[in-house]
Parts: sequence; C-alpha cells; structure tokens
Amino acid sequence: MNYIATNIRHLRELKTFSQEFFAEELEWSRAMIASFESGRTEPSIDKLIDLSKYIKIPIDTLIKVDLRKTKDLSFIDIGNKRVLFPISVNEHNEELIEVVTIEASAGYLNGYSDPEYIEHLQKFNLPFLPTGTHRAFPIKGDSMLPVKDGSFIVAKYVSDIEDVKDGRTYIVLTKDDGLVYKRVYNRIKDRKSLLLYSDNKRYAPYEVKIEEVLEVWKFTCCINTQEYSKEELKLSSIVNMFQELKVELRAIDKTVAL
Repeated sequence: MNYIATNIRHLRELKTFSQEFFAEELEWSRAMIASFESGRTEPSIDKLIDLSKYIKIPIDTLIKVDLRKTKDLSFIDIGNKRVLFPISVNEHNEELIEVVTIEASAGYLNGYSDPEYIEHLQKFNLPFLPTGTHRAFPIKGDSMLPVKDGSFIVAKYVSDIEDVKDGRTYIVLTKDDGLVYKRVYNRIKDRKSLLLYSDNKRYAPYEVKIEEVLEVWKFTCCINTQEYSKEELKLSSIVNMFQELKVELRAIDKTVAL
C-alpha cells in the first residue's frame, strides 16, 4: 500500500507547519502540497527526493510505512539520515520499555522496525534505568549460563555499532540468527565484524560481519524467572515482575537517600 499522501500530511503536522510554510521550506507550491496530501496527485521521483532530503527519511519508508503510527521520537539520527526506530512513550513523553516475549521474539526479525509490531508489545516504565531506549528480551537455552533459560535481559539500544565494548554482553539482532544474547568483542576496525562468545564453554564462538547486524542492545539488568512455573509466566505476570522491581528500586533509592 502507498502511504505517501497521509505521510506528507502527518510529517507536516508533526512539525506544526502550515501548508504554506511547508511549501516554502520545500520550494514547492501550496497547491502542490494540498494535492499530494489529498491524494489527487502523487509526487514525482524528483519531489520524493526533495522530501526525503528535507525530512531525512528514506524514500521507501515514506512510501511503504504508515508514519501516522509514529511520533517524531520514533526516528533516530544515524549520520545524516533518520532511520525509523519505533519507540513507545507515555502521556508525559517518557520512553516506555517494550517487553519482547518468547512468542513475540519469533517475529522480531521482521517486526523490529515496524511501528505496528512494536505498538502491540506490552510496555512498562522503570525510571531508575540510565537514559536511553530500552527493551526487555527473553533468553532461550543455556548458552549464557548462569543466565538461565526464560530469564529476561533489559538492554539499552546502541545507535553506533562501533561503540560496542570488548567483553561486555549484548543482545544482537542479525539477519541469519535473529535475536541472540552473547559476550561480544569488537573487531570492526580490522575485520569489519563482531566476535560472539557464549559464557557456556560448550558453545563455540563465531563471527558476524557488521553488514549482517541489524540492532545491538547493551545489557542493563537481568530478571530471573526461574521461581515461576510456566503457568505463572503469562505476559501479565512478566510485566508485574518488572513493576515490582520498580517498587523495590524506589525503596532502595529512598534508603540510600537517608
């Protein structure tokens, strides 16, 4: 489906621009803006290039993604481009943490940049986390023992892959393997790759070229779910665990302040 008409209007309204002002910024006519927004006509490739350069959003995103599901915070700046990165905020414009459950993780490779997929994830807020965008990811298997199968890693988004630090643990999204949690070594300068190690020595390390890496998330904290039965580990229970952690952290914070 082509979303260019609704996207032009949405992007203009995000900036609180009138049609006249937006037209002046793009060196178009107001009538042209009105025609594009109503769907009476579609922009030529030259006009799409103009819009893409001004907004700093790729042309395919302007055409194929319904940007009405996003806010201005849903994009991150990488170099001189803006990349669609759906995030969730509450009524106070504070970022929320999305919980990627085991079931949802199966579709994460296809949905990580889809606002609709992110919109349907359960969300919560932990005000004591460091600044930045965080998500909670499920751990499957025993490759990172003592972090056990079924635990959740809360991790912070890394916008520049070159910032990856040797020996620290990260959630890594790759084209071939999807989501993995590994100890990572940065070999970008000499090999243009990352080395991924498991803490469980039964598993051999392997190398991933950076062009295969879609996202990297730095470990912030781990939530162990081993004391819960499978029946208890419903989505609502998982979110309650994080909410209880927030209460505990707040109590600790008050104790330290005293």
